Amino acid sequence: MTLLSCFARFAALGLAVLVAAPAMAQRLSDRTIFIVVPFTPGTGIDVLARIVGEELRQRWNQAVVIDNKPGASGNIGTQAAARAEPDGHTIMMTVNTFVMNASLFRSLPYDPAKSFEPIVEVATGALALAVHPSVAARSVNELIAAAKAKPGDITYASPGRGTPQHLAMELFKLTAGADLKHVPYTGSAGAVKDLVGGHVKAMFIPVHTVLPLAQDNQVRVLAIGSDRRSAMAPNVPTLAEEGMTGFEVDLWYGLFAPAGTPKEIIQRYNAAVNEILATPKVKEALEKQGLIPVGGAPERLGDLLAKDLARWAKVVREAGITAE
Repeated sequence: MTLLSCFARFAALGLAVLVAAPAMAQRLSDRTIFIVVPFTPGTGIDVLARIVGEELRQRWNQAVVIDNKPGASGNIGTQAAARAEPDGHTIMMTVNTFVMNASLFRSLPYDPAKSFEPIVEVATGALALAVHPSVAARSVNELIAAAKAKPGDITYASPGRGTPQHLAMELFKLTAGADLKHVPYTGSAGAVKDLVGGHVKAMFIPVHTVLPLAQDNQVRVLAIGSDRRSAMAPNVPTLAEEGMTGFEVDLWYGLFAPAGTPKEIIQRYNAAVNEILATPKVKEALEKQGLIPVGGAPERLGDLLAKDLARWAKVVREAGITAE
């Protein structure tokens, strides 16, 4: 082999290393990353975590495992995530139930604000206010009037005490000054089934779940609980448009790290997830789940956390709600 050919091979090898270097530099380490999901596999939050986790795996060329730790309204998995080493190898994908639990439970093994570092708000999912067709009301104001005329006569379902759907309706009741009777279930399936069957009369339901039922005239959608109309149901007004100013009860999903995780690691995750959420294939995958990608700086999620802690504490206190 000539000196010239050796130099050429070295140059080619050096070029290959330089090309590969940026991809390898993005890698956090050789260790596995665990994304704790405090709920069961197959739920919306689990699907979301798997979408983000797979994209991280591909971008960083690093193993990513979804670690489902369900139980106690998400408190078991959240406690495990809070106690993990703050080195970036364990993070948590959760939903705003995490914030609501702070007011519902007398004691928690973690503090939503102090036990975690916000990474990024990943997505939101709109909730819709729906009624069974047997309810005469065809607008929010008509539903309020009917509830005021016969306090407690109209029943509403939720997937359980303290769930976002439960607290959304309690906020609705407080805002409207109307009384609807709560019928808690142990999950969404039974609640939706009984709404369709007319055994309960109203419910807040994720938009992507309720629209097929509305198209079959099994339920009637009165309003969207977001601050803007849903792209999936552009003809359905928001509760704010119906006169309930400032009413916003989206489900939001966030990525958190244990408190003490270095800021540079938080920023690396934040930058990566923002890039992931901007890709067309991820946007499409989230839309199929009825979710809207959000993104933004860690501070955005931190501000949302602080705002919701105060808001839901007020609702829980004024409505006298407990987790039991």
